[in-house]
Amino acid sequence: MLASSSGVRSTPCYAQLSHFTFSLRLSSTNRPRFLTPKKSSKFCSLSLLLSGNSVGCNRFAVRASAEPEVSESITAAAASGLLQPVSVKIPFGGREILIETGHIGRQASGSVMATDGETIVYTSVCLSDVPSEPSDFFPLSVTYQERFSAAGRTSGGFFKREGKTKDNEVLICRMIDRPLRPTMLKGFYHETQLLSWVLSYDGLHCPDALAVTAAGIAVALSEVPHSEAIAGVRVGLLGDKFVLNPTIKEMEDSTLDLFLAGTDNAILMIEGYCDFLPEEKLLEAVQVGQDAVREICSAVKALVKKCGKPKMLDAIKLPPPELYELVEKIAGDELHNVLQIKSKIPRRKAISLLEEKVINRLTDKGYISIDGTSGSVETIQDLIDEDDEDEEIVVDGEVDEGDVHIKPVSRKPTPLFTEVDVKLVFKEVSSKFLRRRIVEGGKRSDGRSPEDIRPITSRCGLLPRAHGSALFTRGETQSLAVVTLGDRQMAQRLDNLASVEEFKRFYLQYSFPPSSVGEVGRMGAPSRREIGHGTLAERALEPILPTEDEFPYTIRVESTITESNGSSSMASVCGGCLALQDAGVPLKCSIAGIAMGLVLDTHEFGGDGTPLILSDITGAEDASGDMDFKVAGNEDGITAFQMDIKVVGITLPVMQEALLQARDGRRRILAEMMKCSPPPTKSLSKYAPLIHIMKVAPEKVNAIIGSGGKKVKSIIEETGVEAIDTQDDGIVKITAKDLLSLEKSKSIISSLTMVPTVGDIYRNCEIKSIVPFGVFVEIAPGREGLCHISELTSDWLAKAEDAFKVGNRVDVKLIEVNDKGQLRLSRRALLPVPETSSEDPSSKQLTDNKAEVVGGDSCKASDEGTPKKHASVPKADGLPEEKIEQTKVKSSATKLASSSKSNSEETSLLPRKKVFKRVKKSSSRAVTGISGKDGE
Repeated sequence: MLASSSGVRSTPCYAQLSHFTFSLRLSSTNRPRFLTPKKSSKFCSLSLLLSGNSVGCNRFAVRASAEPEVSESITAAAASGLLQPVSVKIPFGGREILIETGHIGRQASGSVMATDGETIVYTSVCLSDVPSEPSDFFPLSVTYQERFSAAGRTSGGFFKREGKTKDNEVLICRMIDRPLRPTMLKGFYHETQLLSWVLSYDGLHCPDALAVTAAGIAVALSEVPHSEAIAGVRVGLLGDKFVLNPTIKEMEDSTLDLFLAGTDNAILMIEGYCDFLPEEKLLEAVQVGQDAVREICSAVKALVKKCGKPKMLDAIKLPPPELYELVEKIAGDELHNVLQIKSKIPRRKAISLLEEKVINRLTDKGYISIDGTSGSVETIQDLIDEDDEDEEIVVDGEVDEGDVHIKPVSRKPTPLFTEVDVKLVFKEVSSKFLRRRIVEGGKRSDGRSPEDIRPITSRCGLLPRAHGSALFTRGETQSLAVVTLGDRQMAQRLDNLASVEEFKRFYLQYSFPPSSVGEVGRMGAPSRREIGHGTLAERALEPILPTEDEFPYTIRVESTITESNGSSSMASVCGGCLALQDAGVPLKCSIAGIAMGLVLDTHEFGGDGTPLILSDITGAEDASGDMDFKVAGNEDGITAFQMDIKVVGITLPVMQEALLQARDGRRRILAEMMKCSPPPTKSLSKYAPLIHIMKVAPEKVNAIIGSGGKKVKSIIEETGVEAIDTQDDGIVKITAKDLLSLEKSKSIISSLTMVPTVGDIYRNCEIKSIVPFGVFVEIAPGREGLCHISELTSDWLAKAEDAFKVGNRVDVKLIEVNDKGQLRLSRRALLPVPETSSEDPSSKQLTDNKAEVVGGDSCKASDEGTPKKHASVPKADGLPEEKIEQTKVKSSATKLASSSKSNSEETSLLPRKKVFKRVKKSSSRAVTGISGKDGE
């Protein structure tokens, strides 16, 4: 052990080395987030420490032991904050929601449980310990998931758990991300992740507005540095009354669906859909929503003061201010000229070359490190001052009492910036020059004034086999829209928290390939941006579509962006409208979409401070501007709108001016769409399927479907139609490719669902099958009835097959319909009634027997069931002699049968049968003989 000069017992050097190791760990980039960075110290190498004396070790021991005390105190304070659960109620549009923190997810940087009724959303915010590579995009990722267990359900797929993010979840993720991002401070590069789950859903309170508000509160309570707390609300319109955060049932009758998010003094994001709502009414709804957001944010600020964590402001790293001056000095004149290039691709390549030139110039001057690591944060003036200082030269390995020195080398300019810093600054300088050109010169990059719209061309019918197609071009933005028509089976099935199965008969799918901007990229599943843009265009077109009763087709619109230089989603609206007209969809009217931009602070660029609004913005103006406001509708009203703000400060007056300027722009675009050449056909394509709608009695639907769907499948196979769709209310839709198969299936279904009436007569009906007790006759396609053996003929018949065969055609009459809907038919009811004579009883008996026998024989001789001429026997006076003689023979045979009947009543039936058979044969020969002689 060594004793220090002050008499204090010092620790061994190896023990001090462990303290020093801890000090180095704290000074590295992996230090805890709550520590404030200190000025970097020049430590000696490890070899110097091991060979140094105890004085040097003591010095490091004191430094190392001082730092953990700060971290422990701050850690204790932070830990004490985590262990204090807090529950508060805050206003939420006419009702209150419960906000809880500190109960669940205590290891997260911020976690919140928000409850509205019985709908519960849990949100957590976490951030990485180590900052990522600096970029111009804040490293924020948002995930929103609706757990099926929240509604007491499981997934309907094979894997009974949540899988791929659904489109509705993607849209809510975007609604959370878009208002949060503008509030994040620049220079903070710690990757931040926000997770939101719906844990309980009551089917009454929508979870999306609750999720956005919970996300804003979680970020406000966390360590993530941001400017202000945010909140989100939904506004509906019931009649003439605005409703804040309406329930699911109320939204069914609402003519407005407006979602608004912002801070207590500004709007950050709005998105909504309506049915041709005027701009003035929309502004009233925005005002109602902003008032509600302001009230929520005030309550959130009080909660943050009570239990919020300190913000990591020390982790913010901005490029040195001197770098802006250097970049402007090197690239100023050339950048001004490059931004005047009208075409996108040449301008982009020129800017890229200029950026590379700036980096090379700064590297040559020694301001950029080649290996990408930045030097000290000293300014240029500090380096100049240090050059004049005398440096004490110490022999290598020698350590003095005051400090540890390394043998100095020849001084070179210390790198001040990284290449990433230069790229970030160059982008900001380019944006600044672009905004200055617009404000000062009144001209944009392509030479337009702020209100001008790019040239528009459009054409329809360019794809001959598609049901409808259109190519819409506005400047360097182009959309190829294709419409496909189909039946209900083509509808999109939605799987959501509600247990009701939902289908969409109209949907628009937006595709943005990398070739549209002249780049190479990966193709795969649709991105969140593609889903969001497609939904916006879809909701914009939905109000102009006919009802399902007016147009029974399922409609799919594909919008493929073939060129893009801003406002591709609004190009999809214009192209989709033209393609729908080309497909023959009877639209209520035409609509168009336009994207508006903004330069909020014009003072900086020599303006009078009035915000400058731009119509039909390009991609560069979108990236460099302060707002992206998309509005779709016709000349008088709005159907869809979406606004994303990149700065805090958009107010209602600015929004009002943007809406009015957008209305003028829509009118001009609609006028250009009317000049489409070739114009839309406005008629169904010959390749589109035919759909016929029938209305049948609801109880007859099962007759069409059949047992296990066998009947409807057989109809489809027999007729060749594509599909037959039935609904419980009796609506039947037949989809076919040609009219012949459609009419055939329509006839079969009409026959199956007809309501027969007793007494109806059906002619020329086919016998489909024979059974021991009768025959089944098809009175209409697919509809059969039973004709009992007793109703086949007027005679007694032992077996039906003795007189009939499958395929024979007969006339029948409906005589009964039982409770089960089964039909009983009769052929005998349509046979002629035998004539009778009152002069001679024996003659009457003869006539009856003769009629029965001949009638029975005629069944064999005629398929149609039409009796022969000799079915009844006239008076003998009018017969020839030979015929009278045959009749006498018949009469004697009949008398013989009658005498046998009188012998015994119990055995009368069997002998009678035998006699009739014998007489039948004799009579048949007699009639044949007469016919031969008469020549009939």
